[in-house]
Amino acid sequence: MNWLLNNLDGLGPIILTHLWLALVPVVVGTLVSMPLGWASSRWPVARAILVPLSSLLYTIPSLALFVIMPLVLGTQSLEPINVQVALTLYTVALLVRSITDALSAVPESVTTAATAMGYRPIGRFFAVELPLAVPVLIAGIRVAAVSNMGLVAIGQLIGVTSLGLLLLQGSQTSPPNFDQIIVGIVIIVLLALVVDGLLALLGRRLTPWARVGPKAGAAT
Repeated sequence: MNWLLNNLDGLGPIILTHLWLALVPVVVGTLVSMPLGWASSRWPVARAILVPLSSLLYTIPSLALFVIMPLVLGTQSLEPINVQVALTLYTVALLVRSITDALSAVPESVTTAATAMGYRPIGRFFAVELPLAVPVLIAGIRVAAVSNMGLVAIGQLIGVTSLGLLLLQGSQTSPPNFDQIIVGIVIIVLLALVVDGLLALLGRRLTPWARVGPKAGAAT
């Protein structure tokens, strides 16, 4: 495409900005979700509050959330932090249920055995419960990361620069610059696929027993 060849040099910084806006909320949201999911899996009252609340939070339209963030945070409307905080909330909304379900699925016999071996609650969580919950946790993180890749582009509507700039500029010309629009869409999709693939690989690395188990079963 002519547009891509003529603007190749300027795409690098925009791609890096897009990744930064999308992935920082995934990291922060995961860290925030861990204690919330743990509490939700441990106490029914916490689950009754946190899981419905997180589901309700995710129903808020992204553009509306981006717009109200400056009012809540006391920031300027063009500051990237508005988009990142909003996406962090979406990440938390997605992961609280995933972490709750993952930790609740750990067999009671396993946690009882770990306690009998001398593990304290915190040590048992990191050494036993969290590793067993990794597959479900990674699946939730993958959904959040891919979702954020698309939602960041919407932030361009409030002036926060991302790959959404290509879509917005391309649609505002007369006639529309479809080459520019297509390039923006393709790059966003490719970034989402790459990030999703890397997270899937991370999940496999963190759960080697998931690969050994089926092979061992087949061998017997």
